[in-house]
Formats: sequence, structure tokens, C-alpha cells
Amino acid sequence: MQETHGGNIYILSEKLRLNEKNIIDFSASINPLGIPRSAISAIKDNAKRLYNYPDPDAKRLRLQLSKQHKINPESIICGNGSTELIYLVARALRPERVLIPAPTFSEYERACRISNKLRVMSYELKKEDNFDINTDTFIEALEQQNSRGPRKVADFLGQRTAEQPGENTTELLRYCSNAPVNLAFLCNPNNPTGRALKKTNVIKIADASRKLKCYLIIDEAFIDFVPEESVIKEVEKNPYLIVLRSLTKFYALSGLRIGYGVFPLNIIETIKNHKEPWTVNTLAQTAGVAVFNDAAFKKKTFRVIKREKDFLEKGFKRLEISYIPSEANYYLLRINHAKEIISALRNKGIIVRDCSNFKGLDGAYIRIAVKSREDNMRLLNVIARLMKSAEAISKAYPEQSEGNEILRSARNDR
Repeated sequence: MQETHGGNIYILSEKLRLNEKNIIDFSASINPLGIPRSAISAIKDNAKRLYNYPDPDAKRLRLQLSKQHKINPESIICGNGSTELIYLVARALRPERVLIPAPTFSEYERACRISNKLRVMSYELKKEDNFDINTDTFIEALEQQNSRGPRKVADFLGQRTAEQPGENTTELLRYCSNAPVNLAFLCNPNNPTGRALKKTNVIKIADASRKLKCYLIIDEAFIDFVPEESVIKEVEKNPYLIVLRSLTKFYALSGLRIGYGVFPLNIIETIKNHKEPWTVNTLAQTAGVAVFNDAAFKKKTFRVIKREKDFLEKGFKRLEISYIPSEANYYLLRINHAKEIISALRNKGIIVRDCSNFKGLDGAYIRIAVKSREDNMRLLNVIARLMKSAEAISKAYPEQSEGNEILRSARNDR
């Protein structure tokens, strides 16, 4: 069974009988510097506070976030990771029709389907454009889906419905003209591609969404790697704009689960009324406050990520691996024999993200995180050996099952 997300080292540990510490996890895009010392100190200092319930409103953390972003603390809701907030918004707003790019983070569609009976429209990103979002055509897709008329929807038959009723054009057009899109998602930078929209383009889409009375959720889980593109301050100007953020990626707080959302004040009470209490524990709140004061950690992160991305890109070019230039701390690679190489890497205790279950991607894509120099070097060296082995076997024995040979080679080399 394929994993829905990266970061599940526990299954591989059990399968290969490896200590979790001996697994190199490239599937989860977490800061290779690890947890900031400031967070560790805050956790130790506040351990005794676990006796009491956590603050259900996360007031200290919201005040810190307000200060950090220069926004109204009343517009902030903290959650058990930004994923909780994705589900919370879908549950609270109950959209009838949603527009989601593909490929992108799968939880958007799942959250909407669980929360409501609705139609999910896929805006298909193009491989030849590095899966970038075209601002103008995305706005046109929103407008056409909101026009309710079949004439112009025909131009967007490429943006297939996730529950397509059939191949008959008339039937599809009638299906597409039922209800307007009233919620759209954008992940910026996008997962799994790492591509980021410029702030000006995001604002342009947000302005169009406002005119259409369509809520736009910008998932900025990886925006800390390109902070200049954030639109978090735009929320107060736009009653249809919602921005979600995470402390998991940049600050390596995956196990604590902490994220936050910035919401228009006109819907804040609606959102709160659908939220469970005490979802952000005391240690997560205190660690969150601490990391935002850690300027040294942020500075070092930018330096290390840039250095290691340069190193990896040189390696990709040397190995002739196709990759998409990324603004985040991960890369989407297109690689020959991807399925076999993923399995061979697992047998060596190395996990990469199999991207074949991303809508809009095929089995040739994998995603890897930017990690330490030692880990990055090991990954490139192992992939190089596997690719060389696969090529040699293919030339010498074209009739043999190449995948099985790669797997046997990997097992023997452990």
C-alpha cells in the first residue's frame, strides 16, 4: 500500500527491522538543521505546565504571531498543524464547488469531500510549464466556472472534474454549469513542485476571487523559504482571502503539530464555532513563541538550504536527472525506472516521496527534501549506482525484468 504522505519512517523501520535513527528520510520536507535550540529550551522550561490544560485560544502565541506579521491577533486561529485548519475551513464554510490545481497537496480535496457533498474541479497544471500556475488562466477558470453558462466552460474541458459524469460533451457542460465555484485552493510554494507564485500574482487572483465572492485559501506552509511572496497582510483587505501557515517545515516541529491561519474578521466566529477545543498543546504553543524570536536560526537556515540546493542541482545535472527548479526546500524529480529505484532506496533505508498518487503526475516522479551534505551526497551516490546498474542491465539483457535486477542489487548491497 502506497503512503498518502511522506514522513512515515515507522512502517519502513518495522519492515526492514531498522532503528528509526538509521533511516534517512527524504520524503518529508523538514529543515535539515533540526529543531531550534530555542524551541528545545522552551519545551524543557515549560514541561511542568503539562499538569494544566493548554490555553484553548493560544493567546500568547497569537500575540507573538501578531507582532511578527503586524496583523490583528483577533484574525488568527492556531491549530494542530495547518492540516487541521484545512479541514476546519472546509467544515465551516461548506462549499458546493471547489477549484483545486493538480498536482498539489491532496488534503485539500479530501477535506472538502469529507466535509460536504460537493464537486471538485481540477485545474490541470502543465508539465511543459514546470507545473506553474498561469495567473490569467486560473482567474479565467474561476470566472468560467462561476458564469454557470456552458458556452465558455467548453474552453476548460482540460480542467476535468474529479467526478466526471461521462465523456459526452453536452453532459459534461451541463454538469459544469450547475453551481459556481465558491472555494479555491492555492499552495504557494506548491507541493510537490516547489514552484512559487509572485506576490503580485497571488493578489491578482485574490482580487478576482473577491469579485466572484469565492473564498481563496492560500496555503503558505513553505513560504518561510520565500517570505517576500507571502500575502498574509492582505487578509485584512479582502473578506474572501484566507492564509494558512505551518511551523512544521521551516522550524522542524513536525512532532508537535502546530500551524495557524489568518482569517477575515467577518467569518472568524463561524470558523471558531466549528473548531474543537485544546487542539494545540502547551509545549507546541511555547515552542511556537520561542522560534519566532530566533533570528540566528532563520539566518543559518537560509544559508544552509541555499548551499545544499546548489550542491543537489549540480548532482542532478551530472546524473542527467530532470528536475524542476524549486523555491522551497524540496525538489520534484522525473527519473527513469522511478518505481524500482524507490524500492531499491527503501531497501537501503532511504525514503523518498513516491509522487505517483499526486493527481496530474505519473509514476516517473519522486520528491526529495533538501537535507544535510552527508545525506544529500549519499542519496546522489546511491541513485547514481542504481541508474548505472539499470542502464547496464537493460543493454546487456533487454529481455530481463530490469526492476527485479535493480531490487536484487540493492538488497545484496545493504
